[in-house]
Amino acid sequence: MNTKKKKKNWNLPKKIFYIFSFLLFLLYIKLAYLSLSPVVYGKNVSNFASTRNTVKKTIGASRGNIFDISGDPLAMNVTSYTLIAYLDESRSKDSKTPKHVVDVEETATKLAEVLEADKEKIKSILENGIKNKKYQVEFGSIGKGITELKKDEILFLNLPGISFTESSKRYYPNGNFASYIVGYAKGTEVENEGKVATEIVGEMGIEVAYNDILKGEDGYLEYQQDRYGYKIAGTNEINDEAKDGYDIYLTIDASVQRFIETEIEEIAKTYDPNFAILAVMDAKTGDILGASSSPSFDPNVRNVTSYENPFVTTSYEPGSTMKIYTYLCALETGNYDGGRTFESGHVKIGDDTINDWNERGWGTITLDKGFEYSSNVGVVHLIREYLSREQLKDCLKKYGFGSKTGIELSHESPGQIQFKYELEVMTAGFGQGIKTTVMQQLKAATIIANNGYALNPHIISKIVNPNTGEIIEERKVEKSEQLVKKSSIEKIKELMYNTINGTDSGTAGKRYSIEGFDLIGKTGTAQIYESGKGYLKGENNYIFSSVIMYPKEEPQIIIYGAMRQPKQGQYIGLANAVKNLVKNIAKYKNIYEEEKKIEETKTVSLEPYVGLPVSTVVKDLESYKLDIVTIGDGIQVIDQYPKENITLVEKDKLFLLTNGKNIQMPSIKGYSKTEVEVLAQLLSVTLEEEGNGYVKEASILEGTKIEEGMTLKVTYEERKE
Repeated sequence: MNTKKKKKNWNLPKKIFYIFSFLLFLLYIKLAYLSLSPVVYGKNVSNFASTRNTVKKTIGASRGNIFDISGDPLAMNVTSYTLIAYLDESRSKDSKTPKHVVDVEETATKLAEVLEADKEKIKSILENGIKNKKYQVEFGSIGKGITELKKDEILFLNLPGISFTESSKRYYPNGNFASYIVGYAKGTEVENEGKVATEIVGEMGIEVAYNDILKGEDGYLEYQQDRYGYKIAGTNEINDEAKDGYDIYLTIDASVQRFIETEIEEIAKTYDPNFAILAVMDAKTGDILGASSSPSFDPNVRNVTSYENPFVTTSYEPGSTMKIYTYLCALETGNYDGGRTFESGHVKIGDDTINDWNERGWGTITLDKGFEYSSNVGVVHLIREYLSREQLKDCLKKYGFGSKTGIELSHESPGQIQFKYELEVMTAGFGQGIKTTVMQQLKAATIIANNGYALNPHIISKIVNPNTGEIIEERKVEKSEQLVKKSSIEKIKELMYNTINGTDSGTAGKRYSIEGFDLIGKTGTAQIYESGKGYLKGENNYIFSSVIMYPKEEPQIIIYGAMRQPKQGQYIGLANAVKNLVKNIAKYKNIYEEEKKIEETKTVSLEPYVGLPVSTVVKDLESYKLDIVTIGDGIQVIDQYPKENITLVEKDKLFLLTNGKNIQMPSIKGYSKTEVEVLAQLLSVTLEEEGNGYVKEASILEGTKIEEGMTLKVTYEERKE
């Protein structure tokens, strides 16, 4: 009995021993597998061992800057900061000073003062973060985009738990200056090797067209670290340095661009068109010196209303500017007779009738006069007499219409020059039923300016390595083969000169004439087609355009402008803007210095005058013949408009606000709306406006002392030709 019991007692340990031995055997097998197999669970053991302590850090490349032709920045990188608050008490463990937010009330109060924000909103963010046991919180738009100076101001408060994260953002120092050309770039989250990072990516203009060149190439640092995060001595280190993005210099001349921006702003305020465009080209190089449009946008704010680039993407029926090239095509046949006559007013084409803009016509006139008067009927007779459908289409294609110009901007449209039937051929001859872009119009105009040779337009002057100064790419003047005979160019110049400077009642472009300037050009008034409605009726439902160049014999400047559906000033709005551009650019570049004996006009780039004596500023600027408006009887400048780095020419206004308390109303007769609005802001008066154009009457008389709470009521009228 005892023996059996004893035997039973040994059975359990035996079973445990056998089970343990079996598990130990399995463990040895597993160990052998891990030790001897080169691949474990699909992973290479050798690679895993060599990389388990490997650290790879990305070295970010700096995005290249965009400059104007003079090297002034149009787009650049700036460091900004995001405010964060640490809330978890564990962060202060083993620290002599607190590393988390201790006093919510004090923190919210002091941050609100510096950030000029709502204290209760900041307090609510902090309290909710603590309530929800968050380790840290951010403050939304209140705490983003903080500058270096503002960051230092916050750090000076010595608030526990307050810190910052650093980031780089794209900054455009001139706001909406040439914004559709420069475009914009913004921070975008991208995934790289399983990690999400923010990368600045171009989305419009040069920023997107040359994104790969601007962004550069990130590098990396790879090394072995111990369990404490320190580099292991004697191990290999790989340092692949980042390659910074290249800098891009545009052909934009800041002074010319400012002239354009001023005129576009005036057009928008006074005539309120659906859109307005002005572009200026160097006729001898193809360089775009400036281009602006309305509506525009500020790339810092990205308040974009249309993502279609008005200079290369938008195409529209150009109207009578196309008569230049229809006549040029007829001249090239060698049979053109400008003295040939026709009956103006209207002409039948099958069941349709084509009318002149003056439907009564001018009686019997010559083909030369038909160009000067911008007669549609004249174009019909011209085509019937000298050109076939194929000849006209071939000419327009040769002159660059219907294909991209190749300018360095994305999403360029080729336009459209398809026409088949007789009516379509005739209307194409005066710019209806076909579509062109601004750049195509400028490129075609270079044929006139260069005796039959076309120049490709360019917006980039050069691309430069910022670290070495090496020029990676530089603009070359690209000239076509001779497309048009010189004799044909001389004749078309004569016709274009008469169109601007003729004295007949029918002369179409006389509003563009300037005494002492031998301008040549052509105007256009294109009907607007809307699907389902056909061509719109009404005196405002047109696109008014013009192409102007000067001097006549050797044009140096080409200006193209267009304005769609202005509320008023259909014919004078664009003309006034272009004439102002002509005068300002001619003075700035001294184009007529020898021939016209025009007095050389100096330009001045404004400096920051705040803090300087008024007398010193006035004396220093005396030779530039600016219209300096001094506000107040003080001796020191406390504000100015325009700000520094803006270029002014003779008779431009410079407002200087002084520290004097006795402020009197200056004479504002003839001020533009923009100038009045600047003055009202400097005077701190409420402004009420009526009408458009230039000051006719003002409620505060010249010499009146400006008191707090005053209202300035201004009535404007359009400036008569």
